[in-house]
Amino acid sequence: MSNLSYHHFTIGVEEEFMVIDPLSRELKSHEQKMVQEGQQIFKDKVKAEMHQAVVEVATDICKDVDEAFKDVSNLRKTMSGIAESNQLWLGASGTHPFSHWQKQLITDHARYNEIVNEFQDAARSNLIFGLHVHVGMPNREMAIHIANSARYFLPHVFALSTNSPFWEGRTTGYKSYRTKVFEKFPRTGIPDIFNSIEDYDNYVKMLVKTNCIDSGKKIWWDLRVHPVFNTVEFRICDIPLLAEETIALAALFQAICAKLYKLRMQNMNFMMYSRALINENKFRASRYGLEGKMIDFGKEEEVNTIDLINELLDFVDDVVPQLGSTHFIKTVSGIMKNGTGAERQLRVFEKAQSLEDVVDFIHDSFLIGL
Repeated sequence: MSNLSYHHFTIGVEEEFMVIDPLSRELKSHEQKMVQEGQQIFKDKVKAEMHQAVVEVATDICKDVDEAFKDVSNLRKTMSGIAESNQLWLGASGTHPFSHWQKQLITDHARYNEIVNEFQDAARSNLIFGLHVHVGMPNREMAIHIANSARYFLPHVFALSTNSPFWEGRTTGYKSYRTKVFEKFPRTGIPDIFNSIEDYDNYVKMLVKTNCIDSGKKIWWDLRVHPVFNTVEFRICDIPLLAEETIALAALFQAICAKLYKLRMQNMNFMMYSRALINENKFRASRYGLEGKMIDFGKEEEVNTIDLINELLDFVDDVVPQLGSTHFIKTVSGIMKNGTGAERQLRVFEKAQSLEDVVDFIHDSFLIGL
């Protein structure tokens, strides 16, 4: 099977950054200046988000992780420069340590007004920052097959990304509080299994027909077969502090897809588990990050989360060299050694006892390694 081609598994990365006032360390509206200036350079790769203190950037479709890293680095560096020229800072963390959502302005845009109108305070309080990774697919039939199986691994990769321990000035006790905030929305979390792409399409059609949604874009699961692009989109992760970590997670998602494809081409399948079971691991990942245990459903017992992630690395090991991502997959071991973003934020707080210092740390980390 070594002649199997993985060229379909392109990568696209979307990062959501927080815009910070360097004086108060609070989140601050950039009044769309940053988006306008960013769009002059990057066109539609820079977007406004629902809250004015958020800037979203997206890479081009990248053929491999090196290309993605170059694109992510360039976006981070350039947008950071634009922020500085507007007397603002950028940072990457799943939540802001102490800003209150009640004070944040909503972007005046038909789509966001509609969402706020429908979801009210659940939308207004949705002041969170995520990482979305798109992995290209050979076709939509293969996409739904891979999505069904990849669901099992979502908590593993999510645990590595946890980077939101604080919310509104409180230590939440979670490594990712961001996911708790987002759960207030409908159509979030781990998706069900779909028997076929038609099954999934019919589900979307039913929701559109009955005015639940106007398009498949309002399905916000932790992973979805994208309604427009020929990709599987992974949406479970907090935005990591560092660009290198972002690409490590993207590399892991890409490797999972390639490995599940390889098994399928050998007439083999990975076990599929129910949403209810996978949710148990998702909760543990959000609560404990890498420091807890998750459930190995094969053995039906608790196992250290680190051990399960090492097993995942072994599982994808044979496809990683062909994807050209060995060096970024190595970064995953670094995260396990040094702690996730959440653990590093908490260490800064424990030492300084100051959430302003945590914001400084988030900002100082933004361009590390670029």
